[in-house]
Amino acid sequence: MKKQVKNLALALSIISLIPFPLMAQDLEAGKKIYATCVQCHGENGLGLVEKEAPRIAGQHDWYIVTQLKNFKSKQRSNPAMYPFIQGLSEKEMQDVAGYLSQLKTK
Repeated sequence: MKKQVKNLALALSIISLIPFPLMAQDLEAGKKIYATCVQCHGENGLGLVEKEAPRIAGQHDWYIVTQLKNFKSKQRSNPAMYPFIQGLSEKEMQDVAGYLSQLKTK
């Protein structure tokens, strides 16, 4: 019995480390925020080769938020991204990530 309790405690500890949105996402707000991203990532988030912008549609929301934070903190370098994300709040990042994660990739 003690071993099962320890295993459960370990599993819960590991799960608590998995990043996931803590705030409810507003997909409509995310769509409005994404309007500034369209010029590089395309209307449907499929990326634009000529802008060297990758597909971001269908990505996991937690991954998008992580990358936005990395760009904002300049931990990940992309000078073209910085002007667009420097003013984004945590909530706005969550919203745009939620919107992008539900976009179809085809």
